[in-house]
Amino acid sequence: MQFKYPEILWGLLLLLIPIFIHLFQLRRFKKTPFTNVKFLQLVVSESRKSSTLKKWLLLLSRLGLIAAVVISFAQPFFANETALKEKETVFYLDNSYSMDGKNENGSILYNAIQEFIKNTPQDQLFTLFTNTSVFKNITIKDIQNDLLEITPSADQLTINDILLKGNTLFSKLNDVQKNLVLISDFQRRMGGIIPQDSIMEINIFYLNPLNHTINNSSVDSVYIENRTNETIDIAATLTTNTSEESLPVSLYNDQTLIAKTAAKFNKNQKAKVTFSINANEKILGKVTITDNGLEYDNQFYFNIDEKSKIKVLVIGKPANEFLDRIYYEEEFELTSTSLSQLNYSDIENQHLIIINEIDELPSSLATAVKSFHDDGGSFVVIPSTKGDLNSYNQLANFYNTTYYSSTITQKLAISNIKVAHDLFNNVFENNVDNFQFPSVKTYHRMQTIGQVAIEFQNKEPFLVSTDNAHFFATSLSNENSNFQNSPLIVPTFYNMGINSLKLPSLYANIEDNAAIEIPITLQQDENIKVVNETIEFIPLQRALPKKVQLTFMDNPKKAGIYKVMHDQKLLRNISFNENRKESELVYSQIPENNGITSINKYFTERQKDNAINEFWKWFAILAFAFIIMETLLQRFIK
Repeated sequence: MQFKYPEILWGLLLLLIPIFIHLFQLRRFKKTPFTNVKFLQLVVSESRKSSTLKKWLLLLSRLGLIAAVVISFAQPFFANETALKEKETVFYLDNSYSMDGKNENGSILYNAIQEFIKNTPQDQLFTLFTNTSVFKNITIKDIQNDLLEITPSADQLTINDILLKGNTLFSKLNDVQKNLVLISDFQRRMGGIIPQDSIMEINIFYLNPLNHTINNSSVDSVYIENRTNETIDIAATLTTNTSEESLPVSLYNDQTLIAKTAAKFNKNQKAKVTFSINANEKILGKVTITDNGLEYDNQFYFNIDEKSKIKVLVIGKPANEFLDRIYYEEEFELTSTSLSQLNYSDIENQHLIIINEIDELPSSLATAVKSFHDDGGSFVVIPSTKGDLNSYNQLANFYNTTYYSSTITQKLAISNIKVAHDLFNNVFENNVDNFQFPSVKTYHRMQTIGQVAIEFQNKEPFLVSTDNAHFFATSLSNENSNFQNSPLIVPTFYNMGINSLKLPSLYANIEDNAAIEIPITLQQDENIKVVNETIEFIPLQRALPKKVQLTFMDNPKKAGIYKVMHDQKLLRNISFNENRKESELVYSQIPENNGITSINKYFTERQKDNAINEFWKWFAILAFAFIIMETLLQRFIK
């Protein structure tokens, strides 16, 4: 037995009072001689025995009364150790997209919120956090409406992140029982479940409200499969974990349905559908399906805008036929000029500068090209076989200490392509084998600490390419090399051109910090806004002389097609989609010792652990019984 107010037990010293009274209230009898007292002595003896019994019973009732009253005020109770310990509880509620799976009563997340509101004690203080918000030291009444407004989010914390964040929300007190309750479906990508014995200072409870398998189909990606001057073939990939053999797929341009087909799933539960659209048509695309699983992956946004032509200026020898084939006019604006006729003011209006076999590079041109690159431009140096290396080094030395050292007249093959280099991104699926490599007759030996994209057979650089600054080791003329006839020339120069102006792809993932470049010149204090029907924000932007780099970090939060605006003018569209990782419905196994399937069960067990059985009322009743006992003694015993 334990007492809520044990200091009141000092009141038991009051028991001494009736004891002292009983001892000092003994009556003294005076003896009087009397003849024939045999019968009288028997009466006196019986009276004394009756009086003594009454006094002892009265003493017992008074002692019981005082003891019962004192113990009643001390409030005795029975409880285990955990019930007496101060507690702090932090809840994590997973509001990721996977928790939006449906059952007969609605989504898993909605049902979990309803059960949490129903079972949480009204006066209990707790802290709750989700993937997107934190509610600290509140009661259920304080956040009931906020909980009902929680929506699924693309954000997802790992188990380690949850434990670290939860630990920061506890107080620094050491004599407090700390309970961290995780309410989630515990997808495997969140990381492994951490056993309780590895974290001794916090009690961890895993609550999984998912009690059935979620059947889900999703649109995973959209890409351009083929492109001609007349048509564009748009392909969409789909996955499912159901037994469905086919699924209707629709393609919308803005709000208009423009195509519909059926996706046929193979034995791996994957499918691909293809739509052909007009190459000259502006598309605000959305590929959609309908299923009863997760909602967020039933649509996939993309857009195809009118392209801004990339401006390429060739300085030196006229643009050869191979450049005309690569930089076609539908996508590029190619111009060329001799060094003597160069208008230096034209340089800043370009996206890519190609210095083509100038025998001696003027310092003024090297300075202009360096300034152009600093402002975000790209350039290529193709040296002449008879070029002045010192003049080339005026420019090369600024970039990773690249240095043309000497001229070598020797036939040498190109034999190594760095397929992982950014210049060849998405060009080669594997390392290049059995490739007919070109060769050169004369080349300039280069020294550099920069990234080498292509190497000679002797491991010397043929092409140094870093941060849109590209240096070849030799002339690419047909007299010196057969590089122009090699299949390698097309991806090399094409990607140099494409990378000089970062055009948006069909879409971007919200979490990937997407970046695009807009060919526009901003005045001071001007900025670019991104808007749709419900939101408007200003992305992180870097203004360069002829373009603006936009980086999307914290926004947007929701998938859709957004307009990039400047001064009420539409510059282009950009599409965002949530990462499809939440559609991988693979779950971790929860240990039986701290895994619970019901929020109601958790609170029921906590109420049992915290139960306190109080007995003060019984002692109050006992005190009343002693009062009645004394009354009866005084009334009926003489």
